[in-house]
Amino acid sequence: MGISDRIDAAVEQAIRQGQGGRAPTKLASALHYAVTPGGARIRPTILMSVAMACGDDRPRLSEAAAAALEVIHCASLVHDDMPCFDDADMRRGKPALHRAYSEPLAVLSGDSLIVMGFQILARAAGDKPDRALKLIEILGDRTGMPFGICAGQGWESEQHIDLSAYHQAKTGALFIAATQMGAAAAGQDHEPWEELGARIGEAFQVADDLRDALCDEATLGKPAGQDDLHGRPNAVRQLGVRGAVQRLDDILAGAISSIPKCPGEAALAQIVRAYADRLVPAAARQMPTVPGE
Repeated sequence: MGISDRIDAAVEQAIRQGQGGRAPTKLASALHYAVTPGGARIRPTILMSVAMACGDDRPRLSEAAAAALEVIHCASLVHDDMPCFDDADMRRGKPALHRAYSEPLAVLSGDSLIVMGFQILARAAGDKPDRALKLIEILGDRTGMPFGICAGQGWESEQHIDLSAYHQAKTGALFIAATQMGAAAAGQDHEPWEELGARIGEAFQVADDLRDALCDEATLGKPAGQDDLHGRPNAVRQLGVRGAVQRLDDILAGAISSIPKCPGEAALAQIVRAYADRLVPAAARQMPTVPGE
């Protein structure tokens, strides 16, 4: 079974458990809506890739970690799309959850998915409770305050934004969680994996800025031009398209060089390179260099 199949199966199992018993029908349906279609599943795929590079001696635990990370990410998307934040109508090519189900059910769905992430890890503790506890700690650190995605969203309400802290929390946090949780699930020290996650997160932010600036809504599966609309910092505005692409390439080169020593180091480097090709919109690579840009 490939990585994507392992992730999908673990997420589907978690959602089924969340829908069990005498659950409210609409909220149960909304949980499934929030996680499907699965999108690229980049974060759990990175987690699984790191776990495999480190030996993946407890595959069920790494699968649980990947599912936990993914449902937390999906929860953040549900909340981000709501009128009090981005007020987005579309997500992954279909109506945002609050449009399809209502705002109250969107709040409850996001909250339920956050709780579910930690339930998944607790249930997977098995004979390695120390690893499960570490996974819970890492995921909590990168979900809440002061370093998680909640902090990232909170920066948008500040009068003066610390851009580095904002980007690392809003975008980088769950990528750091991905690399660290992958190592921890395989019984390795998670600390050396922070830099790789931070660099991948930074690269993803720059790539997202390029997509937001260059792609249309049909391509993105969500509204385009949101950075300009909401006045957010954007690498394309600061560096130009070619400058942003060069910045992305530099970040990814640093990410590859930061991979800690592990049995699957070479294979993991290839995976990071492959993601580099997928991240950059084709239009950005094809644009001519403008003198002085």
